[in-house]
Amino acid sequence: MKKTDYIAKKIATAIAIDGNIEKEVWQQANWSKRFVDMVSGDVGMYNTQCAILWNDTYLYIAFRAEEPFVSATLTERDSIIFLENDLELFIEGKDCYYELEANAANTLYEVFFIWKDAYIKTGRFDIPLFDVHQHKAYTFGGDYDRIGASFWKGTHPRGIRWAFTNFDMPGLQTAVQVQGTLNDNSDVDQGWSLELAIPWSSLKILDEERAVPPVSGDVWTMFLGRFQKFMPGGVEIVPHPAMALNCHGVYDTHLTEKWSSIVFEE
Repeated sequence: MKKTDYIAKKIATAIAIDGNIEKEVWQQANWSKRFVDMVSGDVGMYNTQCAILWNDTYLYIAFRAEEPFVSATLTERDSIIFLENDLELFIEGKDCYYELEANAANTLYEVFFIWKDAYIKTGRFDIPLFDVHQHKAYTFGGDYDRIGASFWKGTHPRGIRWAFTNFDMPGLQTAVQVQGTLNDNSDVDQGWSLELAIPWSSLKILDEERAVPPVSGDVWTMFLGRFQKFMPGGVEIVPHPAMALNCHGVYDTHLTEKWSSIVFEE
């Protein structure tokens, strides 16, 4: 049985989403350990932590990200946010998963992934929202789906997914606060924080049979991570260093079996 990576506490109150993670309610949460390098498991270069709370209406997640020079230049919704510094959340469902990325300007990027072998005619995904003929639907084989022998299917044994980049999680709330000055390297910043809320009613789309809100003791699988752009000497380090709640042993965020186990407790 996979070990528990994080325990999410239930609260009786609601949280106003404003990016302030110093609010008293977040002091009740179990703040995670410092994120580790996603591949090696070594301590992350910058301190990054997350916390998860929940009530009967919302899933709440907060991130704390140390960063001496907070920057974010992408401002258009669904820009490829991982091209610069970002914080990321993935949530696994049944035959599908959801991805959310945010930068320090609170610009969001969302994608809903469905495993191709689960996308069948008249099945639960065969609805207008997930019409594969729309211009923002793509096939996706993972982070290494365009290399050599894995060119068509990627490296995952299950093969490829449909990726719907037009998806917006209903009712999603996000907010960022910068502890410093955004896009100004004349001073040294402390970092930035991200706070988000997702209605349980919206998360039902991931698994129609899963209890939402969760029952105490339920386990969900999530990826909570961070990517950091570095350009020493004006040369971009590629791939960007990745930090996550737990070590994956490989540079690929789309391996759901490597994600963290989140236990919900009353």
